[in-house]
Amino acid sequence: MDQYTKLAHSAFGRTVMPRVGLPRPPLLRRYEPGQPLLPGPAVVGGAPGGRLLSQVQDVLKRAGVEVGAAPERPAALVFDASGVARSEDLVALHDFFGPLVRGLRGNGRVVVLGTPPELAGDARATAAQRALEGFTRALGKELGGRGTAVQLVLVAPGAEERLESTLRFLLSARSAFVSGQVVRIGLDVAGPAEVVDPDRPLDGRVVAVTGASRGIGEAIARTLTRDGATVVGIDVPALASDLEAVTRSVGGSSLLLDVTSPDAGPRLARHVREHHGGRLDGVVHNAGITRDRKLANLKADAWKSVVAVNLTAPERITASLLDEGVLGEGGRVVVISSIAGIAGNNGQTNYAASKAGLIGMVAALAPELAPRGITINAVAPGFIETQMTAKVPIAIREAGRRLSSMLQGGQPVDVAETIGWYLQPASSGVTGNLVRVCGQALIGA
Repeated sequence: MDQYTKLAHSAFGRTVMPRVGLPRPPLLRRYEPGQPLLPGPAVVGGAPGGRLLSQVQDVLKRAGVEVGAAPERPAALVFDASGVARSEDLVALHDFFGPLVRGLRGNGRVVVLGTPPELAGDARATAAQRALEGFTRALGKELGGRGTAVQLVLVAPGAEERLESTLRFLLSARSAFVSGQVVRIGLDVAGPAEVVDPDRPLDGRVVAVTGASRGIGEAIARTLTRDGATVVGIDVPALASDLEAVTRSVGGSSLLLDVTSPDAGPRLARHVREHHGGRLDGVVHNAGITRDRKLANLKADAWKSVVAVNLTAPERITASLLDEGVLGEGGRVVVISSIAGIAGNNGQTNYAASKAGLIGMVAALAPELAPRGITINAVAPGFIETQMTAKVPIAIREAGRRLSSMLQGGQPVDVAETIGWYLQPASSGVTGNLVRVCGQALIGA
């Protein structure tokens, strides 16, 4: 928690800040093992003609969530808008949410379910389903100051049974810093749909994580291990002691590796064969560097090194793991992009280009990998509290924290939780997605 947020929740801050009009960032509820999916009841509704309501009710029942008509302080609101086929039908959103949002408790969850607009049918149905995105993004900005997250999930016809892992993630405290996002669930990749063990959804999986020795990479390694995975931690030789400390503490294995080396992929494949039975269930391309300068002052070596680490290495390593047969059916590929890759950033032409390239990599490889039973997705962090952001000048750092609907920066674990959802076997319907972990930052798309 940053100092401003601490002050805001002190006795002084609670008294003075509202009087002078200063924002008070909410205290976000984050996941702890054994925690219930929701801390209270959910209200579920839908527009006439929807096809997802029964699936939502089944998931909530399995999760032990009480579903009520209109409890006084609901913890979540879930609305099936897949039946919205005309602009006139959109009034169902107002009719359902209007009376309920004021009573939604802090750190609440709102999930709207719809159909991918391109699969909705005629032009009017397409427009009506596309309207759901504007609604959810706007509502997220209205409620973010209360720690409430609002999402839109677009479920392809026939993929209704694949909703569970995504609905559980978005309703839980695992998604504390994810809001205003659009998730697509489809049928392209074969795989299981039911979450077998919600407390250990990665049980028995082997996942490689690059840049695992510190910051977001360390949080990924610890979070995946908590959820049952065995982690192959990868980092450069200069960080050998840090990497060894992390992997030893989580019971994984270490691999010292320069990800830009031409033999990085084959070396990882060999390590998996020698230490983990020859099968890798997932790879998380987290390693990344910055070499910030305005373009007129940027040296060619700084450009090349950033692109080599952030983009070329994930391309080469993924291709190698596929060619070597180590990453096969049921595999998961996750890349760490950035808001800079969506909106750009002053002095980061090289970094923004590399992170935007990762988004292109996901879009291109998703249909290619689908017939092989492999998913690929991207996470785009916003302002995350790390050693790197702690060195940013204070004015820029504070702007990064406050320019989000949730009025604060995120924690490395917020990125890690999103990656854990992507890696689940039950997330086979989720591929080709880009989800921002940014508290619904007010920059970017």
